[in-house]
Formats: sequence, C-alpha cells, structure tokens
Amino acid sequence: MASSTVSTQIQLVNRPVGWPTNADFRTVTVDLPELTAGQVRVANEFVSVDPYMRGRMNDVKSYVPPFALGETMTGAAVGRVVASATDAFAVGDVVTHAYGWRDLVQEDAAGFRVVPELPDVALSAYLGVLGMTALTAYVGLLEVARLKEGDTVFVSGAAGAVGSMVGQIARLKGAKRVIGSAGSPEKVALLTSKYGFDAAFNYKNGSITDQLAVAAPDGIDVYFDNVGGEHLEAALASFNDGGRAALCGAISLYNSTDAPVGPNNMTNIVTRGLTLTGFTIGNFWSHLPAFSAEMADWLASGQIVFDETVVDGVENAVDAFLGLMRGENTGKMIVRTGNLVVN
Repeated sequence: MASSTVSTQIQLVNRPVGWPTNADFRTVTVDLPELTAGQVRVANEFVSVDPYMRGRMNDVKSYVPPFALGETMTGAAVGRVVASATDAFAVGDVVTHAYGWRDLVQEDAAGFRVVPELPDVALSAYLGVLGMTALTAYVGLLEVARLKEGDTVFVSGAAGAVGSMVGQIARLKGAKRVIGSAGSPEKVALLTSKYGFDAAFNYKNGSITDQLAVAAPDGIDVYFDNVGGEHLEAALASFNDGGRAALCGAISLYNSTDAPVGPNNMTNIVTRGLTLTGFTIGNFWSHLPAFSAEMADWLASGQIVFDETVVDGVENAVDAFLGLMRGENTGKMIVRTGNLVVN
C-alpha cells in the first residue's frame, strides 16, 4: 500500500472576534519526513468539525488549551494506516485519533486507536454515532442528568449531532416524553418523524418559554443544554421540582461580542431544588467501553438512526466549520478528505 508524503493542513492565523471568517485560517502543505521508530502515518478519510472548536480559537483558559496561531489545528479524525514503523499497527488498520484538520498525519503510535470495520457502517460513524459525539450524549444524559424512567426530557439543538443522540437514548432508556428544539421547519419535522421525539418546535417562531410550555404542559424533569441563553431560561421556567440539567454547550453565545446575559429566573434553581451540572467529555472516558457495546447493539438493531452532513475536501474544512456554526448541518458535520489509499 503506497501513500503520499505531502500533507494538506489547516492552520489558525488570527484570533476571531465575533464570527470567524475564512481570513482567520490558512491552508498549507507539509512534506512529511521518513518514519522514525514507533511512528505511524495515517491517511485520514474523515475529519470532524465541532462547536467546541470555536472556544479553542480564543486565547483564554479552558478545559483544553487554545489553538496556537500558525500551527495546524487538531480534532477528531478517522483513517487508515498507510505506513508503520511499529509492530503495534499494520498497514491498512483503521484508527481514530485527534490529529484532524489535515489529510495525512504522521505521529507516535500512542496517539492512535485501532477500531473495527463494521458491516454496512461508514468509517465516519466513529466521529459521530460511535464516537465522542454520541458518548457525550450518553454520559450527559445518564450520568450527569441522571435520567430516570418516566422523566420528561427537553433537548436544545436537538437536530444536531449530540442532540439527536440524546433524544433517541432518552426514549430507549424509558423517558416518558422527549421534546426538542431546532432552527428550521425541516429539522423540526425530522425530530418527530425520524428521531422519535414526541414534540418539537422551531425556536425562531417566538418565545422559547411559551413554546416549551405548550410542548411540556406537565413540565420537564431533565434538560440537556447545547445552546444556553434563552433556551436555558425556558428550561428553568419549565422544570418540575428536583429537575436536573446537563450543561454541554452554549452555542448561542460562542460568537457573541457582547457580555452574556444570564437567565432572569435563576431563583427557580433554589425554589424548585434544581441541579445544573456542566460537564466535558474528558472526565468520562471510563464509560467508553459500556457506551460502545450498547451503542453498537442499538445501531445494529436499527434502534438508533443518524444523519451526517458531509463536506468534501480537507481544503473546505473551514467552510464546513462555519456552516456548522450557522446551523447548516443536520446531524454530524463531517469533512471527507478525498484521500485515496492505493493498495
């Protein structure tokens, strides 16, 4: 199996103020050196773009270091080994890793994990339904929000990669009613027709608080927050006593240049005995084996379905990311690198 040694990579060159633009990035080509002992070279087939990456473009303290200016960005990716200088990996192995934003990567073997090829499942699934995205939904709902059978669940950003998984897992785990919000009529229809939500609404159609009250006349017990802002305020208004929220993201605030305004009903946390818990997936990797086994069964039996929005060409990764931030994706936003592995 032969491979090129020229890697096309995307780098951050400016710290975006407000919405990122193409001018904040550059595309470079890098000639990779000969492999040294313990290294592998991987042709990425798919790379991931995710909302959390917007935060890493700012030079602020967070749960992961910011992207360095003038250096290639990182993120989840899946590909095949095309050259190996270690017995731990064979040419042709499928691997997942964190060296995204490029079509060809060469690093120490410790940074890669071999995964099986599943029948009739594209490798891109390892970036979504079989990867960090769905694991985030799984642990956020079950471990952080402590879903109980009979709960009513509200999910913001429900047609996205994480939200669409949260809704389906909630139903499989015994939720009584699952409600989602999305930003277009098409996405709202998809939530109830494909993902099994009991009710859904378009948050652009008026007061989120009022729409949630109609969709959940008996209140909600669990809120999975991908959006923040007005969605969190609506959840606080709708919570039953003892409600629990898993705070996963706040995409409505990521590109704002104004100081964020908190919900105006925070006293409900006290009066209704609510628990709001923020989390990041890095603290929950120990749940990966249980998640992987359960999700593989759900996927094989057709109990879980998923969508991907695929952008072709690693050189278009920035456009894919900007589209993701504008809500142009249904399900997981994926970049197909266009790599051709030649046997």
